Amino acid sequence: MKATLVIKNIDNLITLKGENKPRVKNSLKDIGIIKNGVIALDGEKIVYVGEGELPSDIIIDENTMFLDGNGKTVTPGLVDSHTHLVHGGSRENELAMKLKGVPYLDILAAGGGIHSTVKSTRESTFEQLYNKAKKSLDTMLGFGVTTIEAKSGYGIDDFDTELKQLEVANKLNTDHPVDIVSTFMAAHAIPKDYKDNPDEFVDIIIKDMIPKVAERKLAEFCDVFCEKGVFTIEQSRQILLAAREYGMEPKLHADEIEPLGGAELAAEIGCITADHLIAASDTGIEEMAKNTVIANLLPGTSFNLQTGKFAMARKMIDIGVPVALSTDYNPGSCPTENLQLIMSFASLIMKLTPEEVITAVTINGAAALGLESEIGSLEIGKQGDIVIFDAPNLEYILYHFGVNHVDTVVKKGKIVYRDNKIIN
Repeated sequence: MKATLVIKNIDNLITLKGENKPRVKNSLKDIGIIKNGVIALDGEKIVYVGEGELPSDIIIDENTMFLDGNGKTVTPGLVDSHTHLVHGGSRENELAMKLKGVPYLDILAAGGGIHSTVKSTRESTFEQLYNKAKKSLDTMLGFGVTTIEAKSGYGIDDFDTELKQLEVANKLNTDHPVDIVSTFMAAHAIPKDYKDNPDEFVDIIIKDMIPKVAERKLAEFCDVFCEKGVFTIEQSRQILLAAREYGMEPKLHADEIEPLGGAELAAEIGCITADHLIAASDTGIEEMAKNTVIANLLPGTSFNLQTGKFAMARKMIDIGVPVALSTDYNPGSCPTENLQLIMSFASLIMKLTPEEVITAVTINGAAALGLESEIGSLEIGKQGDIVIFDAPNLEYILYHFGVNHVDTVVKKGKIVYRDNKIIN
């Protein structure tokens, strides 16, 4: 077989080789490091991963491109499996309120929070949303992210805006090197017009919105913000089970602020992920472990909200919950596209080891999107999504935080980012 791209002399080649399923407990630490590694690709796929030189059956010709991994650390492309990529406006005006200690739910009740972004997103044209989201997607790619999830949720009861968000994400998925998996999330807030009768809005989501989103094939997943003052456990259950009937697998914003029982619900209905989980109960965490629900943890949100509360990541790992890490990029609670910074937060604040961190943003992030058989590890037959970090080892990436360590990004076998710029 031939090689169209070869990366050789790699000081630390982190393969994440193993079973195509979420990693738990000790398997989170088994990251498959190869010293003096070499990796070869033929088109979009990986054809060889090993140590030293390429075997003789890998054909090299004048068209083969070589990259030198000397002094570098190479990993699978990073996966940001929880973002709110497509939105209008920004919310820097809320910074002063947060610094004064105003709780997020109070900001939301006063018309800020999600409601502020809903207004901005409704007022934005398709082109404005596309251009803003593309700029953020470019930034994510520069930080080594090759696949993301993108939620709607800033139209809520304005279904045209929900569709607009999903259509922007789908067009970017076609136009941009980063792959985008879409999630329908009209159940992101209770609209003001339904404040006194939220069940009516739930019925609209179930009977009107979900079938139309499914008909247009605009989303792979459905998500609900299950929280005090937003959607109840029963409302969340109804929405997610209805979405599953239409082919959208369930995700859940669970127990972010109050211990409402979201983790238990995610386990009960078999959500692919439960996200946030800052206030999750011990029982909920145990049920998630039993049902292999991935805990998608978002330490950047905890950091930005200044509550001092973070998800109990160590307890989750020790019990056997598979853990992923994401930015939660959004204009309010976590306005950052920097997944490397989130990785450092997870290590420095949540006490995850470097091995657990890289697993959480590669193979477990891929599993959080149902893509663990295609991406998330560097193995023969998998998609050639690769990051070359200008770092001597994995620990250095987390230790030297707040900067971008990416040297080169390869997506589907093509160099798409190098020398601090995107390559078309």
